[in-house]
Amino acid sequence: MSELILYIANKNYSSWSFRPWIAMTAAGVPFREELVRFGEGATNPRFREISPTGRVPVLHHGELRIWESLSIIEYVAELSPQAGLWPSDAGHRAMARSISMEMLSGFRALRGACPMNIRRPVRAIALPEGVDGDVRRIEQIWREMRALSGGPFLFGAFSAADAMFAPVVNRFSAYDLVRDGDTLDYMAAMRSHPAWLAWEQAALAESWIVPEDEA
Repeated sequence: MSELILYIANKNYSSWSFRPWIAMTAAGVPFREELVRFGEGATNPRFREISPTGRVPVLHHGELRIWESLSIIEYVAELSPQAGLWPSDAGHRAMARSISMEMLSGFRALRGACPMNIRRPVRAIALPEGVDGDVRRIEQIWREMRALSGGPFLFGAFSAADAMFAPVVNRFSAYDLVRDGDTLDYMAAMRSHPAWLAWEQAALAESWIVPEDEA
């Protein structure tokens, strides 16, 4: 079988790269990482060479190219069902996909105002309209899923759904957005996961700056 090659951008900033990377790493799926750093305007001409959208992440598997974070995770889950990227219970699996799609398509106010930035010192900012509503909805999702599963992650063990929300954990922390104890417990579980710690260590070692993501 051809090796899986995951192309990503800066670990400090690239929230969409973070999602498939932490999913595959946490699940123990072997892959080779290729980091292509952001250039001016948080892009790079090489992205067009490796991805049909001109963006990363993108997964190469032989001649196949798979783009978009959730599609990458779904493809890897089909290749490696034993990795347990999705919950084994059919109902939980459907809910995990539902909240992952909600993350994929929603929460634009939060994502626009509070870019992922692993190196950012904790500091609150003035928040535009819509961010508080996004935060409340995400906290509701986390609270309900963990109550259903018993935690510590959204569906008990770490899953693709946790990977999809991983950048939000950084946003909530870096911009000092939350106070609820259950939310903070989930964030602590995420931030102590070995895959999270590996990404964080690499992000902290980067020296590249993307000015538009320094909110």
